[in-house]
Amino acid sequence: MADPNLMVTIDYVAHEALMWIGFGTLVGLSAKAIMPGRDPGGAVGTMLMGIVGSLIGCSLLLLFDTSFKITPISPIGFAAGTAGAFLLLFFFRLLSNSYAVEAVDGRVSGTPGTTVTSYYRRRNRRAA
Repeated sequence: MADPNLMVTIDYVAHEALMWIGFGTLVGLSAKAIMPGRDPGGAVGTMLMGIVGSLIGCSLLLLFDTSFKITPISPIGFAAGTAGAFLLLFFFRLLSNSYAVEAVDGRVSGTPGTTVTSYYRRRNRRAA
């Protein structure tokens, strides 16, 4: 016969894991809906971005105000998680250089010294 404490622990761990997976998916989807443009990653990437964004957002909120308990399911936790996932997606796009793209030759219709920046478009990558 199995130990009753072990079964309670397994039930608690399964509940927490499913809660974070579901919550991370919702937070990742809401962050991708707020950020305009093409989104990197698929379903698993969205879920992981939501989970990590939730950890970042809720941790930053707790860093500034420890007077209340923040849970991932609470409305304030959802807002903090969405903000964290939004920041994570923004910095990912910024660092992967898919947020701003400069012109190929750096000139606008032959005018020297001017550059063109197109926002929300990916850079055309040339095959090596």
